[in-house]
Amino acid sequence: MENASNGSRIVVVGGGIVGLCVAWHLARRGLRPLVLDARRPHAASAGNAGAISHGSVAPLAMPGVLRQVPQMLTDPAGALHIPAGYWLRAMPWLLRFVASARRDRVEAAATALASLLFGAPERHREILAAEGALDLIRQEGQMYLYRDDAQMAKDAASLELRRRHGLRMEVLDRAALAALEPEVSPAYTRAVFLPDHGSCVNPARMVQVVAAGIRRMGGEIREAEVRALRIEGRRVTGVVTDAGEVAADRVVLAAGAWSARLLAPLGIKVPLETQRGYHVMLPDAGVKLGRIVAPADRKVFITPMEEGLRVAGSVEFAGLDAPPNEARARLLLGDLRAVFPNVRTEGGTTWMGHRPCLPDSVPVIGPLKAWDGLWCAFGHGHLGLTGSAPTGAVVAAALAGEKPNFDFSPFSAERFG
Repeated sequence: MENASNGSRIVVVGGGIVGLCVAWHLARRGLRPLVLDARRPHAASAGNAGAISHGSVAPLAMPGVLRQVPQMLTDPAGALHIPAGYWLRAMPWLLRFVASARRDRVEAAATALASLLFGAPERHREILAAEGALDLIRQEGQMYLYRDDAQMAKDAASLELRRRHGLRMEVLDRAALAALEPEVSPAYTRAVFLPDHGSCVNPARMVQVVAAGIRRMGGEIREAEVRALRIEGRRVTGVVTDAGEVAADRVVLAAGAWSARLLAPLGIKVPLETQRGYHVMLPDAGVKLGRIVAPADRKVFITPMEEGLRVAGSVEFAGLDAPPNEARARLLLGDLRAVFPNVRTEGGTTWMGHRPCLPDSVPVIGPLKAWDGLWCAFGHGHLGLTGSAPTGAVVAAALAGEKPNFDFSPFSAERFG
């Protein structure tokens, strides 16, 4: 059993962007965290769309979603795909997802997400300014594209919910759209411009920058696969890894889509599902793009990055262990061509990653009531990058004995019963 030299240690399980942001804020407070990173090939941190979307408080399950699901599932090229062999496993999660679309639950989820995300841009800049890497953030807004007014009307409930929670948006006609993004296909005649949203130009480099900051401030990052939580009575006292046991005064579980596996032996069942996402990265797409654009009919994000143009999206339910489905990645090129008909697709590389998704779109953050010494920070779904910095700030502050102005109760694991 390995013990910390000072008899007290905070171990963060998971070296993705959420776990690293928790550890960065702990290290800044002099708490010298140990991050255990399994180096999983399909973690989502490096391959996401790069969106920093603090106004995205509308959960995925909105009123009327049940009517949309059959159409999405029967379209083999649609944004949502569940292989036949995974239907039975996915069904309990899908039933919870549909139940989360009740208006009262949608309002509660939006309020919770707003409380977490409202300061996300400032929280990201706080970390990157300290690390001399503010160039990672592009602050040119985001644009949602629509073919016509009728298509935009389908998003009215989601847009209104975001507006009520403070998101600033501008509705653009074709001329205003083209003034900002002249290369977008003329098939798109309307847009919603979100001037306060931003993006990360290289999510993989952001992970490296935050990790370097942790080490600079005295924290440690170690490659090890955590296989179990170590318990004594009703207290978590460490972790069991593939390299032995590590003692801990407190453990923060930030293992993304793998988190539920570690909680299950403690009798805590969290309906965490991986929504496998894909991207294609094009080093020389021949498209000049000033900001993220997201065609509403395609459900993808198209992001200009340091290394080229990235188109990311798709939702695939197939579990944590199935190999990537290359056909799902190739579908993204069709989505891209719909927006930029003349795009060059030679030399593109593909990627698949696991988004840790909960039915109500609200992550699990904070201490577990029944187990002393165990904190959670996982389940951010499609908003992992956005939510990472604010999650790190509030969790670290609470662990340090401060009193952050934040209510953890809507984010509890116990809300699932």
